[in-house]
Amino acid sequence: MIGLLLALCVFLPACGGRGTVAPAATEAAAADASRYLRIVDDEPTTLDPQCTTEYYTVPLNVFDRLVDVQTENGESRLVPSLAERWDISPDGLTYTFFLRPDVRFSNGSALTASDVGYTFTRLLTHPDSVNEDIATSILGAEALRAGEADTLKGFRAIDDLTFEIALQYPYAPFLACLSTPGASILDEQSTEAAGEDFGKTVEATVGTGAFALEAWEPGVELRLSVNRDYWDVPPGCDGLRMLFLTDTVSQRMLYDEGMLDILDLEYLGPEAEYFIHGDIYRTSLVRGPRAGITYVALNESVKPLDDARVRRALQLALDRPTLMRAMVSGRGNVENGIFPHGLLGFDPTLPEIPCDPDAAAALLKEAGYADGFDLELCCTASASENDRNQLDIIAYMWSKIGVRARVTALSSEEYMARRNAGLLPCYVSTWSADYDDPDNFIYTFFGSHENTISRSLCYPDGAVMRRVNEARAIVDEDARLAEYRALERKIVQEDAAWIPLYSKLHLFVVNSRVSGFEVSWNGWSSTNYRHVAVSE
Repeated sequence: MIGLLLALCVFLPACGGRGTVAPAATEAAAADASRYLRIVDDEPTTLDPQCTTEYYTVPLNVFDRLVDVQTENGESRLVPSLAERWDISPDGLTYTFFLRPDVRFSNGSALTASDVGYTFTRLLTHPDSVNEDIATSILGAEALRAGEADTLKGFRAIDDLTFEIALQYPYAPFLACLSTPGASILDEQSTEAAGEDFGKTVEATVGTGAFALEAWEPGVELRLSVNRDYWDVPPGCDGLRMLFLTDTVSQRMLYDEGMLDILDLEYLGPEAEYFIHGDIYRTSLVRGPRAGITYVALNESVKPLDDARVRRALQLALDRPTLMRAMVSGRGNVENGIFPHGLLGFDPTLPEIPCDPDAAAALLKEAGYADGFDLELCCTASASENDRNQLDIIAYMWSKIGVRARVTALSSEEYMARRNAGLLPCYVSTWSADYDDPDNFIYTFFGSHENTISRSLCYPDGAVMRRVNEARAIVDEDARLAEYRALERKIVQEDAAWIPLYSKLHLFVVNSRVSGFEVSWNGWSSTNYRHVAVSE
């Protein structure tokens, strides 16, 4: 059965593709002989970086942030961006930033500390903002959001290039949060002048990034031109063309004919295998870890999942390498904890969770379930065929130790309502990094009773939750990461509170006329192309 499912998982994902053919985008690609970098992307619903958690290509390329993340040899670290340096007070409460001189927005106006203060104020008060969590640790954020204050108390401009941000409590991941697309710095004057048009038209949307918005043809493409006055070295191309081409076969054919420069293989299904296994393009593949993890959530408020022996048995019963081969053709890493490969804090010394059905069966017998038990394994009715296959494989592996897992498909509304109420017994999901810090993972799932309930984990250990919260305030990074790693072992290895499965490798195929392309560290698909060059 597993062999059959492995075969199915290789071929089924293409049935859905990413949508339908967009002929105009195909024609646009064919007509282009310039040094514009040509990529395929989804058409954004907004260009406003504060109002999206999905469409990041424009925020990453048209705007800049105070800090950035740089990856070297598979390891990531925070580096200066618009802020050329910063100081942090010993108590971790006050951050003093020093902006680069002579940085200008694409409309020619100079970047000042006032723009930064405006950005954080708008982030907290704009009615459509979906990234306000970036700034909620700043002193006075809640009062500003609630309309009890007109200004952000924790922000103070010292001069045009220097400012302080005071936090209401020590929060070590604060800098990492500032590297996310939602923390992109806006031009106060032009953004206010644009009003409701900001983020909706190219003329009204201004940033300091390596590219400037040029044209938006709905349903066809979004064009970005190189910002020749960029404060850093400008990209070695004329611009960026985001083609809204959703049909996977058309994408492969266009790349094959030299009409696309970079193609993300994540969404191509079997079309990706053409590039990965064929002899022509093997030297054109670029890969890197995707900072995310696929996992099985176990609800400890549901019997017999309240017994650590049962949860450990479910861990041991899964052949996770086989599962990874089935789902991503082996292009990934089997994970043994909470923090995946490529994320700050990843621990390569974690003990491996082996596949040992005999030991799993013995644990079930010891726990009083020698004959197994029934378990509801939930998904949404809209789950892809590939995701359904994954649940079938997991259910089959558990059946070998007597666990009778029944896959239940729920409407998206019922699924989320039950999950948020802590009522899903068991499900499989993927969590990808929003910012490069382990806090983004461990706090999300184990930072409070509310968090564990809303994820239907219902993890009961209050002492662990207190430690997760206290770790956020540890200023010394080595000490903080050591505490996170100890907590990771406690939660996953000792308590078997969830089952880590695998992380994915992110693969792209890159045209020979392109140089300087690197896979982003992050958990999303969008990329910053400022270091890319395109030859004639």
